[in-house]
Amino acid sequence: MTAPMTAPRPPETYLAFDYGLRRTGVASGSRMLGRGSPLTTVTAEGNARFAPIEALIREWRPDALVVGVPRHPDGADHENTRRAQRFARQLQGRFGLPVFEVDERYSTTEVLAAGARDADAAAAALLLTQHFDELDRAALAAATSCPEQDPEETNPPKD
Repeated sequence: MTAPMTAPRPPETYLAFDYGLRRTGVASGSRMLGRGSPLTTVTAEGNARFAPIEALIREWRPDALVVGVPRHPDGADHENTRRAQRFARQLQGRFGLPVFEVDERYSTTEVLAAGARDADAAAAALLLTQHFDELDRAALAAATSCPEQDPEETNPPKD
């Protein structure tokens, strides 16, 4: 006897990364709370950054990861866009978790203006909160675009 198939459960716990060549901010968050919280900044460069990231993933056991991807103000890609996307692919390949990309334009500027002490970790938290907001908007759009109705109510029989 086989077990009934169930829909895969959506990710609930996330780690987010504000990628940089020398510093990568890290934040955690849960879908239930809908916001990110700054954790730390990893100061290792290159492949050395993956050891502390692996330790965080083991500790927090996230269901998914979020990576901020920078772009020019007009939305065009630049060198750091490609670096952040490569980092996102490396995370997915190393840890086998879903990785979501979030536009990170102005995130560091915003958290610095708000007085953040650890701008990199605070930017990662902002990115995660933005991701949750995007999920909420998508869910709302899906719920309002195809309301469930009884077909007979929309097309009553003609007498």
